[in-house]
Amino acid sequence: MKRELPAIQRAYDLSKELFPRVAKFPKDYKFSLGQRIIDNSLDNLELLIEAAYTSNKSNLLQEANIRLERLRFLLRLSRDLGSLSDSGYEHIMKMINNLGKQIGGWRKQASAKG
Repeated sequence: MKRELPAIQRAYDLSKELFPRVAKFPKDYKFSLGQRIIDNSLDNLELLIEAAYTSNKSNLLQEANIRLERLRFLLRLSRDLGSLSDSGYEHIMKMINNLGKQIGGWRKQASAKG
């Protein structure tokens, strides 16, 4: 994992950031919306790790992008329902946007290699 490491590290950092925030969700949302947020985040991390060890990265990286987009909407819903503060939402969105750029660059690099 040479150049891929930054995307994996960002996905790891995002997951690490989300766990304590979701733990503070109201009980009504913690085990439904909160669990979906955690699941998407961890699935994304796993997809990126898998992409680092396979020659056919394209499909995995596309799936990681889709998971990231799902995560954006779940987090927006969390903010709109009051489970996530505006400042917390903004901080996490910056992390997601940075991760999206890393994944996009990785996808371009993987496409260029064939």
